[in-house]
Amino acid sequence: MKVLNFPLIKITISFVLGVMACYYLKPSIYLALGALAFCVTILFFLYFLAKDKKTLQTHFGVSTYLTCFFIGITTLLFHNDSQQKSHYTHCKKAFAKPQLITMTVREKLKSNDYNQRYIAIIKRIESNYYSGRIILNIQKDGTANELQIGNIIQIQTTLHPHSFPKNPNQFDYGRYLIDKQIYARIYSEKSAIKISKTLQKDIWYYTSQLHSRIIHNLEKNHFSIPEMNVALALILGQRQEIASDIIQDYQFSGATHILSVSGLHVGFIMLFITFLLKPIPNNRKGSLLKLIAIIGSLIVFAVVSGLSPSVLRSVVMFSFLAIGNHLRRNGNIYHTLLVSLFLILLFEPYFLFDVGFQLSYLALFFILWLQPLLKQFWKPKNKISDYIWNVLTVSIAAQIGTLPLCLYYFHQFPGLFFITNIVILPFLSFIMLVGIVVVLLAVINANPLFLIRIFEKSIYCLNQIIHFIASFDFFVIRNIHFNLPYLIIFYILIFASIIWLKQPTYTKLSMVLFTVIALQIAFIHTKKKIDQTEEIIVYNIKNKTLISKRNGHEITLFASDYLSKKESQDKILSSYLIENSTKVKAIHKIKNALFFKSSKIFIIDSSGIYKNNIQPDIVFLIQSPKINVARMLQDLHPKIIIADASNSYALQKYWKATCAKKNIPFHATTEKGYYKIE
Repeated sequence: MKVLNFPLIKITISFVLGVMACYYLKPSIYLALGALAFCVTILFFLYFLAKDKKTLQTHFGVSTYLTCFFIGITTLLFHNDSQQKSHYTHCKKAFAKPQLITMTVREKLKSNDYNQRYIAIIKRIESNYYSGRIILNIQKDGTANELQIGNIIQIQTTLHPHSFPKNPNQFDYGRYLIDKQIYARIYSEKSAIKISKTLQKDIWYYTSQLHSRIIHNLEKNHFSIPEMNVALALILGQRQEIASDIIQDYQFSGATHILSVSGLHVGFIMLFITFLLKPIPNNRKGSLLKLIAIIGSLIVFAVVSGLSPSVLRSVVMFSFLAIGNHLRRNGNIYHTLLVSLFLILLFEPYFLFDVGFQLSYLALFFILWLQPLLKQFWKPKNKISDYIWNVLTVSIAAQIGTLPLCLYYFHQFPGLFFITNIVILPFLSFIMLVGIVVVLLAVINANPLFLIRIFEKSIYCLNQIIHFIASFDFFVIRNIHFNLPYLIIFYILIFASIIWLKQPTYTKLSMVLFTVIALQIAFIHTKKKIDQTEEIIVYNIKNKTLISKRNGHEITLFASDYLSKKESQDKILSSYLIENSTKVKAIHKIKNALFFKSSKIFIIDSSGIYKNNIQPDIVFLIQSPKINVARMLQDLHPKIIIADASNSYALQKYWKATCAKKNIPFHATTEKGYYKIE
């Protein structure tokens, strides 16, 4: 690719590698600053020396990329809020006992069965000033009164750090929140909250008021609630109130992306504004006027939609594409894309680890790079056929670019995404057009009733189409095992194949075949590793006991209560089964003794009965047995004691203290997570 010769891509890659190195290696900020200062100094001297000696230009280039690498490291460190001395994570007493915490409500999140959830900004802890984003959970009590954005509230409570996954291969929600600079949670009842009469009126407050006004005016016109929730997601990116069954339909049909306001929606708005401005001549003044109108419209849309990170990313990306088009640099569209990527990461480097960010840029890059190649395979003369072929090639290009990443993160593939995109994209264009008009008119409460009904029925029809496609759920391929080596090699294979198809040569074909061999080796290595794996896992499930015994691809479960195979796979073991490419072979009632390799495991249940002559390696306590642990340790001489979440907290605390006195390791799954025997 000729674009690889452009210095910006090497600079961007160096910067991205620096961000990733900082994220995973977590270097000291002083070490990073020292290395950056050294590289800048070397770069400064080489800049002047390379002018006279061309042989030093290579050294100057390497020094430039090293400097960008350490800029990436320091950028991520400086954007880590917990590094600031005023951040609430440095207030240790707030995590130990209740403190009076003053905060401002910033954003409403999707509620769960028990709590209304918000993102809040901490202002003070007691009388000291602190800062930082936090998750606020308010227990539901049946009343309709909710906090509004901008409320300044006070709660006497304790900060709770995020817990780590307690079972194998679970999604690490705590890590996900930390990447969004949210380091703790608060739980409270409504009655314990003191709400100030004054509001913090910032841009988020006015955006929230704008949303509330739009919703209120639509409700006055009897807009159906299910359809309105989908409409708010399509136009404003507000997904909090969409029913779970509707979200599932969009997932199974491969249309989830239309519920998240991002590149698709911002791109449509840009095309729509460009179409409206078509009568303006393309001279210097006209082109500048178009650019200002497009960027202004995108900024207004970002504000109206709530300034969510996904919208901001897309607005920046398409703003740079508009600037590139204004400068008549269509041939360097990849460079324009890189500039937007580099600047976004420079100001928000944690976006790099956001799935939406990764998918957005990959989809757009492959549409720009691969779609023209796909389009050449067939050139229909019929306009309808040409339109369908354009939509299909765009969809295929985006899907090829994002497929490995989707398999890696979500482990499923919607087989009908081609049909979904062909059917709904033209329909979506109409809905977006009407929806934007309805939303804008709803701000001033000037919507004609017929326009609202058209919009409402359009959303209803869209939902019905999506539901019909999703009903063919046998086309949804689920539980696909896809690990990191597969992800890397698949992308190398995709890039090598496209480069070869664009300009076929023997060398490029050799690269494709070499990558295919590497992929086969990865498959063989993974299968061999799975076949040779034997392990026992004690899970952490509240009030229940579950043990899995694995032999290669097959798992035998031992449970305290009856457990159906479907229940075990859907609710408890799904992540573990997918990540390890295994299946449940059998389910048995839990026994008092298990044998694994050279280890003897004895299980003491609520009966508290055991024999002195067993001499096990591991003792597993379940269902709160009433036993004298000190005497049991003296009788059985185990190497370690394990207690799962079926035991009471008080007993686990007592057992832990007793084991500490006897110097016997104690593993409580409620505290340390699952226990693995290999």
